[in-house]
Amino acid sequence: MSRFLQLHLLTSYPPANLNRDDLGRPKTAMMGNVQRLRVSSQSLKRAWRMSEPFQSKMEGNMGTRTKRMGEDWLKRLKDGGIAEKKALGWITKILSKFGAVEKDLPLTKQLVHYAPEEIQAVETLLDTLIAENRPPEDDELTLLRNRLRVADVALFGRMLADAPSFNKEAAAQVAHAISVHGVTVEDDFFTAVDDLNQAAEETGSGHMGVIEFGAGLFYQYVCINMDLLYKNLDYDRQLTEQTVTALMEVVATVAPTGKQNSFGSRAYASYILAESGTRQPRSLSVAYLKPVVGQNVLDEAIKNLNETRNSMDRVYGPASEKQCIVNAAHGKGSLQELLAFASAAVPSGEG
Repeated sequence: MSRFLQLHLLTSYPPANLNRDDLGRPKTAMMGNVQRLRVSSQSLKRAWRMSEPFQSKMEGNMGTRTKRMGEDWLKRLKDGGIAEKKALGWITKILSKFGAVEKDLPLTKQLVHYAPEEIQAVETLLDTLIAENRPPEDDELTLLRNRLRVADVALFGRMLADAPSFNKEAAAQVAHAISVHGVTVEDDFFTAVDDLNQAAEETGSGHMGVIEFGAGLFYQYVCINMDLLYKNLDYDRQLTEQTVTALMEVVATVAPTGKQNSFGSRAYASYILAESGTRQPRSLSVAYLKPVVGQNVLDEAIKNLNETRNSMDRVYGPASEKQCIVNAAHGKGSLQELLAFASAAVPSGEG
């Protein structure tokens, strides 16, 4: 049976526009027939993955997701003295092993998540091609790797439409974060004054606009299949421990990046319930199907979360074997205790 590490977090954001829809408004969702603020899982994963703490802790074990890797490789060939037309043909041949390629451009049609090992393999091949001034042979184009040690690929997976045998199933499932209470998205009408305006002659603003925003206490749910994470990291226990603790830290402390310069809405989680066990995981979002009302939103949200968990356990039996609680609202528990709890959930032994 797989071991799951589940996280339930409550994080309060002041007025913010953390994650925008196609019209620039904060994303919302209807839940319990009430409008809630929402932050998509894509936005959360991008913020965590690209955050400085995660990047620094996982340095050397991070992938690169891009359509544009071929541009760097084309430049490498041209800098090595290979004519542009010839170099583009060689790069097209190499890129085609990772995905469909744009016509006459060093770009893949889809984002490709490259592992450092794969980038190194291509760069070594390019150096050989430059030295020998020749195109790549077919037997030199086995550039994709199955046995990877890449933290973000192991956690969030990768999909290669043209090479599915090199796909990775994500070990981490991330729900969209939703506010535990109803919200109304508000408008901020603003103006910007021209510094060189002559007050006696020009009194109008140099610019005006509207930003929409909302404030909310969000419930976030993350579920990690620890056995799959261990497998995705080639059964390296130390790297798995490093990866899961790095993720725990950024989930608790890193905010989505949307409109941070305008709102400065960075926040740490106020309450974290972590659970470890082998039973089928479950979100506790039902605790907020009925929106929290009143002024003591955080304490009510914590109470609802724990009551829902206890009720579920009475009906179905305990969903976890071990728990760890960090309650920053009341100064109980610590981030270090949470990281130690996550480390203890990492499997051991041969894969």
